[in-house]
Amino acid sequence: MVTDPIADYLTRIRNANSAGHRVVEIPASNLKKEITKILFDQGYILSYKFEDNTAQGSIKIALKYDKLTKEPVIRKLQRVSKPGLRKYSASGDLPRVLNGLGVAIVSTSHGVMTAKQAKNDNVGGEVLCYVY
Repeated sequence: MVTDPIADYLTRIRNANSAGHRVVEIPASNLKKEITKILFDQGYILSYKFEDNTAQGSIKIALKYDKLTKEPVIRKLQRVSKPGLRKYSASGDLPRVLNGLGVAIVSTSHGVMTAKQAKNDNVGGEVLCYVY
């Protein structure tokens, strides 16, 4: 039984990256689907596909690697807000990851978005993770 599905999601991607896998399959949820869309829009993954082959469904993510060095594009995935200690930020206090080079993913009342989008929309929320 998984107590923190977002941490499990990030760990599966992290492990597949370090093992050099091209595709990783993850059990689906609406929050995971939104995070996957953000990772694709920000250019961290090649593509994704939502499948409804089981009751829960699954997400297939094609990971992205550098063409020359074969290094993964995602250097680090870090969970910020955990079930034991939630981290919330107001719109003015949203974090910048690597001075703007990384992405902070935030769950707001307007949906899941990057910290930059949340700051533009003037909404705060729960800081889920950092990606760079």
